[in-house]
Amino acid sequence: MILHVDMDAFFASVEQRDDPRLQNKPIAVIGASFRTVVVTSSYEARAQGVKTGMNVVEAKKACPRIIFVHACHEKYTQACEKIVQILYSFTPDLEVSSIDESFLNSSGIVNLFGSPLEIGRKIKEKIFKELKLKCSVGIGPNKLLAKLASSHHKPDGLFQIKEEDVAATLKDLPAGELCGIGKRTEEALNRLGIYTCSQLAKADPLLLRKHFGITGEYLKMMGAGQDGSSVMPFGYEAKTKSIGHSMTLPSDISRREDILKVLLELSDMVARRMRREGFLSSSVTVIVRYSDFQTFSRQKRMAEATDDTRVIYKHAAGIIKNIVFKKAIRLLGVSVSGLQSGEKQLFLFEEDRRAKRLTAALDVVNERLGDNAVTFASLIESRKHDKVISPAWRPYGARKY
Repeated sequence: MILHVDMDAFFASVEQRDDPRLQNKPIAVIGASFRTVVVTSSYEARAQGVKTGMNVVEAKKACPRIIFVHACHEKYTQACEKIVQILYSFTPDLEVSSIDESFLNSSGIVNLFGSPLEIGRKIKEKIFKELKLKCSVGIGPNKLLAKLASSHHKPDGLFQIKEEDVAATLKDLPAGELCGIGKRTEEALNRLGIYTCSQLAKADPLLLRKHFGITGEYLKMMGAGQDGSSVMPFGYEAKTKSIGHSMTLPSDISRREDILKVLLELSDMVARRMRREGFLSSSVTVIVRYSDFQTFSRQKRMAEATDDTRVIYKHAAGIIKNIVFKKAIRLLGVSVSGLQSGEKQLFLFEEDRRAKRLTAALDVVNERLGDNAVTFASLIESRKHDKVISPAWRPYGARKY
């Protein structure tokens, strides 16, 4: 049996825990910029219709009494690290899937801690005792069903879907409630007359493949409650395929020099993550979102794999060189792919070796004194950006940065 531990309204709960004035109040965690949106909200706010992704005006309209709290990512990452330590005290067979969610395989620990339900109860008790935070634990025969189970009876829930109850549980359940079936996929299924999981499980595989490709086969399996994925402890996860950063700008920009400055900053953020993880990249992608939310991307391959900020920026700048921007830009992003190990990187020229040593020295300084303690001259006057931790953050690996 698999356990899915899901922290309840994690960011908001941390804020309420640390400030007694916020307890039992409708709060929303937001970023610092005027363009910020609700990152998460307390259950008191959710009861009034506040949802993740709402802007401040929408949230205030839904709940006039709402209290906005600026996100503090240091607190959330520290809490996540402590939660992971607690979960490791139960089993090393642990997969941290995001900053507030983890999967555990209970098969090797039932003799130590009791049944899966007892293990779930003990996890909840220990997290609350040590961190004063509540979580919901779902238990199921696989990860898909464990995650579905954790969504029952939230917040502070504990629910198990047994093997013999799977068919009854999924019979009338909307397909969109399964993790992995998003809104667009659900709408596409509805257009085919498929609304429930049981209907999905009985659907013609040829029909599903025609509309969804190979994904159609997985959708049919999901409808039957089948999931062959394993709990993947740290070090056993699928290889990182890409590393990227994007930035919603405080105000729309259209001047090329402003665009290039943001691309340099993003290229530096990406390159530093690569160097921390020991990756080189052979491909750069630039993402552009206009003020009307129209989004597009352009990719370019590099002659040699690199982790050098300047090289990545040079190619990112080259990508936009011939683009005629039709509207003001709201968001920019830079990502790299084609990742490979950088352990055996060789240099033919002394200037390349010096550049590598210089970059390594700068990384050490910034690691000790904080990001951007030493940076490019053109970025010195750059404003401090809205730092909201990504929900996909991990306490290790490339996603930590």
